[in-house]
Amino acid sequence: MNKKMSISFESPSFIKRLKGMLGVDFYRLFHTPLFYIFLIIAGIIPALVSMGFSTTDPVTGQITGSTLENIWIMIAAKEPLYVVSDIAEYANMNMVFIFGGIMVSIFIGHDYKSGYVKQLFTTHAKKQDYTLSKSISCAFAIVCMCITYLIGTVVAGIFLQASFEVNVGSLIIAILSKMIMSLGWASLYTFLNIIFRRYFGISIASSFFFGTGILIIGAAAILGNSSILNIFLYGSSVYACLSSNILTLIVCIVNSVGWFIFYNIVGTYVLNKSDVY
Repeated sequence: MNKKMSISFESPSFIKRLKGMLGVDFYRLFHTPLFYIFLIIAGIIPALVSMGFSTTDPVTGQITGSTLENIWIMIAAKEPLYVVSDIAEYANMNMVFIFGGIMVSIFIGHDYKSGYVKQLFTTHAKKQDYTLSKSISCAFAIVCMCITYLIGTVVAGIFLQASFEVNVGSLIIAILSKMIMSLGWASLYTFLNIIFRRYFGISIASSFFFGTGILIIGAAAILGNSSILNIFLYGSSVYACLSSNILTLIVCIVNSVGWFIFYNIVGTYVLNKSDVY
């Protein structure tokens, strides 16, 4: 009886363990210059892209407006576009997921390069806590990038004197949906970095590759703009558009949480079955 009580006392509960891991990851995140650099990058992206659509006075050379239908195109497409026929169609908040993947790769890669993982798993045997904590903390980082991207878009719109006309309800749902998708994307990137933990360059390349949604775009080229593609992260990310409704939000929640669970289960399995050092 005393032995059982001792084990129970010495083994922290799941919630306590996860809170401890999250505390460490968030501390490291907030004290990593990389995090703030990527926040700035996310804020600058819409400004740089929107400048390509600016119009200028032929005499003075001053910016007089924008050829964009409205600035919110920088946030999401008007309709779900699984097949990208024009690169400008992809120039919206989905770009954050690509740069977010690179940030996650560098953040997790540092764990292995610095020897933090070896120290961690020597004293903290629950590997599922590691995958969960990394997925959640990195999802938070990507959401923050979405916020700075949104701020950059608004500032760019004001500077370019672009139109801000939009269905406010659909816009809010689109933004929330894309932020919610950050959980699924962060889980995918965490899984990829567990798989390629010894190959830093490959982990970054794989995160960039899957972040662009090339595979789904290829499938859409055959299937067309089919809603069946919404079961994939890229599919739901483009499903969140300027004509979004409550169904869009539900689809994104189910999709993101579903992939979060899946990638954390398989990621934990890989860690448990392999040498993590």
